[in-house]
Amino acid sequence: MTLHTLGSGLLRDVRKIAVLRANYLGDFIFCLPALDALRSAYPDAEIVLLANPWHEAFLAGRPGPIDRVVVVPPQEGVRIEPGMPGDPEELDRFFKQMEQERFDLAIQIHGGGRYSNPFTLRLRARTTAGLRSPDAAPLDLWAPYVYYQSEVFRFLEVVSLVGAVPVSIEPHLTVTEQDLSEARSVVPDDAPLVALHPGANDTRRQWPPEKFAALGDALAAAGARVVVTGTEPERELVQAVVGTMRCEAQDLCRRLSLRGLAGLLSRCAVVVSNDSGPLHLAGAVGAATVGIYWCGNLINAGPITRVRHRPAISWRLACPVCGVDCTRDSCVHRDSFVADVTVREVTESALDLLRSTAPSATQQR
Repeated sequence: MTLHTLGSGLLRDVRKIAVLRANYLGDFIFCLPALDALRSAYPDAEIVLLANPWHEAFLAGRPGPIDRVVVVPPQEGVRIEPGMPGDPEELDRFFKQMEQERFDLAIQIHGGGRYSNPFTLRLRARTTAGLRSPDAAPLDLWAPYVYYQSEVFRFLEVVSLVGAVPVSIEPHLTVTEQDLSEARSVVPDDAPLVALHPGANDTRRQWPPEKFAALGDALAAAGARVVVTGTEPERELVQAVVGTMRCEAQDLCRRLSLRGLAGLLSRCAVVVSNDSGPLHLAGAVGAATVGIYWCGNLINAGPITRVRHRPAISWRLACPVCGVDCTRDSCVHRDSFVADVTVREVTESALDLLRSTAPSATQQR
């Protein structure tokens, strides 16, 4: 096809942009700089995020680059796992509605494209752009999907294909009064506040609860009010941390919605977490963070700066059970790859950030 562009690489006459990113919290946070770049490059265009139901609830009324969320129906490899096909009639209805939207540009930042590129092409946008792995259908404009790459820069590279240049390289999410009000109803405005998040979707990324407990005691001894966050599947982890600590800590498992969690994390002097959605949300709403990372995940999900964000890194490559090098092969075991990160390392980073951030946090809240 012929692309009608301006001299800067911007497309002409772009009034409506679809962006496909229908996955989890951390995945959404990583794409925020790319969305900001799109908004700056196409200030008059409507940006429509094609996403999950939680995006619609979380982003309603929240200032930012997204104008509207459209919830996509389950489709294999997009909202449900490969091998689980969606409802063909529901998908046909959805794509007919999307054709009526008359998108000028559709951007795919939902993986390598084996499933998401055919989805994007069915939107019938005037121009398509996105990621492409070797097994994926081509879009009009595409960048190669190579697994080990910073997610933030991966998506910035995609939007650069349509002339969008970065306006920031770190995710930022606006916190609303609704977020803060919910958080205050559960946790008073005491400061300094420190949140621990011991969960992660992948158990291989989970630091042991007893180590979180030792860290929590050290932070409480330094004068911090400690809260422990988690979802219902993480209840046992949260209870193990709170129950093992000698000092008092508040169990917040299932006490806050995602909006309330954003409000809470924005008030924290420090957040210490496994590599997880709440860790990346904390950084985006302005908290200082200590993230516990496996070295491979650090490449994709690690913070870019170090003044307010300190990664604690496990360099383990072999499965702790069977010894398979998981950078080259896989195994069935899901034992922690980050258990060897020491309490001392995490505590030193957290206390250093607490000393540097707690005074300003107290003044601001």
